[in-house]
Amino acid sequence: MLEVKLDREDPAHLHEQVAAEIRRAIADGEASSGDRLPPARHLAAVMGVNTNTVLRALRALRDEGLLEMAPRRGIRVVGTPAQSELRSKVAELLQLAREQGYTRNDLQQMIANAS
Repeated sequence: MLEVKLDREDPAHLHEQVAAEIRRAIADGEASSGDRLPPARHLAAVMGVNTNTVLRALRALRDEGLLEMAPRRGIRVVGTPAQSELRSKVAELLQLAREQGYTRNDLQQMIANAS
């Protein structure tokens, strides 16, 4: 269901990466409102991380209003992140780059070098 890619070289904590990937999956429609997510133990095994790392990510997403976690009912998607906000910021960035004489390839290179 969810294809989560973690980068152990990334300075972000693993639970933050897990939360970001689940957030992205929800925004992209891989998991939509009402869908159930696999249990934390299963997610942890698939990702190769500790169950507590996944639980910490899931609690953060619950606190954001994206997930509902209930005993015996599992983990359910109940909200969607502000994907439209991110898309509008990307559009603004592209417009600013064009105004400054940069191409899309120039921006991609800048982003790659910033990581």
